[in-house]
Amino acid sequence: MTRFGVAAFTALVLVASGSAQDVDSGPKAGEKVMALKAFGLVGSVEGKEADFAAERKDDPTVYLFVQSEHFGRPAARFIKVLDSKVKEANEKAGVVAVWIGDKEAFAKNKDYLPRVQMSIKLENTAIAAADGEKSGPNGWGINADAHVTVVVADKGKVAKSFAFVSVNETDVRPVLAAVKGEKK
Repeated sequence: MTRFGVAAFTALVLVASGSAQDVDSGPKAGEKVMALKAFGLVGSVEGKEADFAAERKDDPTVYLFVQSEHFGRPAARFIKVLDSKVKEANEKAGVVAVWIGDKEAFAKNKDYLPRVQMSIKLENTAIAAADGEKSGPNGWGINADAHVTVVVADKGKVAKSFAFVSVNETDVRPVLAAVKGEKK
């Protein structure tokens, strides 16, 4: 096998053996949902800071923490499919998508994310931006290495957390299963 062939084979093995969910991020199942202060851009709260966890109260909610620097078409497709199917999983469910990053990203997101909404036309998702760190809001345990962290909550408690270093629409299925309350 040539040197190129060995390198290609090694890369293939590494890709095949790793999974999209190979980092730990977000609160653990059973933990209480923490306050989630972010600046609302689209949805129930627009143009001001709010506590989105308090807004959602005990309703089933999928919280998405999107690393601003890693947002692109695959993540947008994931969010769009989740938005379109979340009510099928639970009619009371909603999605809160919070973009996280440094202070520079926060300023850009305030202008950029309303344009994203005009493009993908989300119906069941509130869009917000958090000011501060890649580790997200205090108490949420977001790993900066996860491109998207998903936290499914119901009745004020975390049901399940997912961390994706790569995400696309095929990753919606396990999230919807958690919204339905399936114990898989």
